[in-house]
Amino acid sequence: MASDEDKGFIDEMADVVPLKRAPRVALRGKTQAERDTSLERRREAAVQGPPRDRNTLTERGIVPLDAWYVMEFKRPGVQNGVFRRLRQGRYESEARLDLHRLTAAGARRELFEFIEESHLLGLRTVLVIHGKGQSRAEQERSSLLKGCTDHWLRELETVQAFASAQPQHGGTGAVYVLLRKSEEKKRENREKFSKGRVPYDPV
Repeated sequence: MASDEDKGFIDEMADVVPLKRAPRVALRGKTQAERDTSLERRREAAVQGPPRDRNTLTERGIVPLDAWYVMEFKRPGVQNGVFRRLRQGRYESEARLDLHRLTAAGARRELFEFIEESHLLGLRTVLVIHGKGQSRAEQERSSLLKGCTDHWLRELETVQAFASAQPQHGGTGAVYVLLRKSEEKKRENREKFSKGRVPYDPV
């Protein structure tokens, strides 16, 4: 049985009308199917990990080179005359990269991007300055950067040849680099060669 207090409360609330429930608002934005797809993509990305680094250059185990060591490298197929002119500094350097004061990791990134961009732009001869170093600490860093440069340039397929520079261009603290001709340059040369040629018409 209800107590007197309960009866009093019921009597007091007898004329109270319940509030109407407002209609539930639909969520704006993605549907359930879209949210499921988005979640699936995030899970796949987490499994795959960060984007793969395109830089294929070796990171460890490179031997430093003496500041006065003369670097030379030539791939098969590069004409001896072309290589001789490269060593003599007779090709104008169309771009240059200075690796001074960089760490090995920084130099690895800069050299890879520089060679890649130079090749895409159709450049043929560039100059890379790795330094010789004046103080003992600088000499140690320069020797490492020189060893890295020698090692890395051999790993890049677009590099056809390289040689330590002439004294006026940095001597053994810099290197001339000959790059492979880009596809765009090859196409331009073919067009230039074919201009003005009359087709052979045997009569």
